[in-house]
Amino acid sequence: MTTKTLLLLPGDGIGVETMAEVERLISFFNSRKNGVRFETESDLVGGAAYDAHGVAVTDQCVAKAKAADAVIFGAVGGPKWAGVPYAARPEAGLLRLRKDLGLFANLRPAICYPALADASSLKRELVEGLDIMIVRELTGGVYFGEPKEIVTLENGEKRAVDTQLYTTHEIERIAKVAFDLARKRGNKVHSAEKHNVMRTGVLWKEVVTAVHKSYAPDVQLEHILADNCAMQLVRNPKQFDVIVTDNLFGDVLSDEAAMCTGSLGMLPSASLGAPDAKTGKRMSLYEPVHGSAPDIAGRGLANPIATVASFGMALRYSLDMAAEADIVDNAIAAVLASGLRTGDIMQPGMTQVGTGEMGKAIVDAVKKLVS
Repeated sequence: MTTKTLLLLPGDGIGVETMAEVERLISFFNSRKNGVRFETESDLVGGAAYDAHGVAVTDQCVAKAKAADAVIFGAVGGPKWAGVPYAARPEAGLLRLRKDLGLFANLRPAICYPALADASSLKRELVEGLDIMIVRELTGGVYFGEPKEIVTLENGEKRAVDTQLYTTHEIERIAKVAFDLARKRGNKVHSAEKHNVMRTGVLWKEVVTAVHKSYAPDVQLEHILADNCAMQLVRNPKQFDVIVTDNLFGDVLSDEAAMCTGSLGMLPSASLGAPDAKTGKRMSLYEPVHGSAPDIAGRGLANPIATVASFGMALRYSLDMAAEADIVDNAIAAVLASGLRTGDIMQPGMTQVGTGEMGKAIVDAVKKLVS
């Protein structure tokens, strides 16, 4: 029996509810006699960790994350913690995990399930069949660059500074991830930056061009300004296959791409580190793109699909269980095709269900697919 270790970090708000549906699916997989068993451990992160420990993530939790085969993350934050010190804000827990685990590559798929083509704010013909992978650099750029400060000037005004910083190495490694993914998909990469006004954009374009020439000349590469990319995502999203971009633009563009599919509640993400030189293992964390949604937390209304699909990405990218990942993806599609909807994706003529009902339906669909 092979054991796969998972660290579950539900976090705050609806993260707790949606993670419960992942645990339901894990329990089913553990009931099968297929030679693989999941060993899970849970811990606190975000506001929940602050309430218990005074920090957004403990050293002990980070150590557990480093030891696990994969980390499944829920969501953090909410108005309850609006007044906590900046360094201890709930989001700082996620940022530390990304940094300490070296999770430099964030994969955010934007997939429009056939049954949800009419749920998008865009016309059906623009989104039906949509399948984009946004590759976001995750540990550099303006979120981590120094100096990062707010200072009071001599005249009494305040000045805020955030520093956008990138090195050749950081750009090279994320570009290689994008090209590798493109080879398994549509073989096309768009590199999005702002070389017209930002020096980091100039370097980004230069390095991506060099990596393309030496590493992936077989892949089609197009450079695009990030603001134009944002416009094109709502004009003609199916022109894109893989988009590689920096931390800030990736944050914005991936949320925009998510809404092209109908709801932020639908989409997962994977954050990966570099392969270990000896074992080949990558540090990894998987999380839904949506936030903690405190306005609906605790009411059983949240859509668990993004969190369940994040577990599916863990099966594919960290646990060497691609067949099971396909089953999870197909189960989600089957449940949506059956007409079940949570409130965020509700459509006329469909049946509205809550978090637990949707999670159970997905597990039931998985059972049928493996029987």
